[in-house]
Amino acid sequence: MTNRTVVDIALGIIVMGTVGTLIGTTMGGGLMPVAILVGLGLGVVIGFLGGRRFLMSILVGTIIGGLLAWLMAGAERIWVGAGAGAAMGGFLGVQISMLLDVRAAKKAAAEQAGTSPS
Repeated sequence: MTNRTVVDIALGIIVMGTVGTLIGTTMGGGLMPVAILVGLGLGVVIGFLGGRRFLMSILVGTIIGGLLAWLMAGAERIWVGAGAGAAMGGFLGVQISMLLDVRAAKKAAAEQAGTSPS
């Protein structure tokens, strides 16, 4: 395993473990350990597969959502805003990643068409 993979896995564990904790808080005390374990497992898998952009979008969404909830509803609702922000950050991260991949594919196709002999 490379150092980059280890860092990605650690980032995945931190981010998705936090999201699992937020979801477990919402679901109730009995399901919190299950939500945390699922979050940690997903974090390891996503980190191993190299989902750094996805994890960063979730992290940014969590922070912005928590801050907005704190400003609008008070400190007792930070976890709700952070959980919603994480969900939106993940959704937007996937969409942005797909758009960047389409753009890169179009650019590669244009470069290949420009260099072909026919």
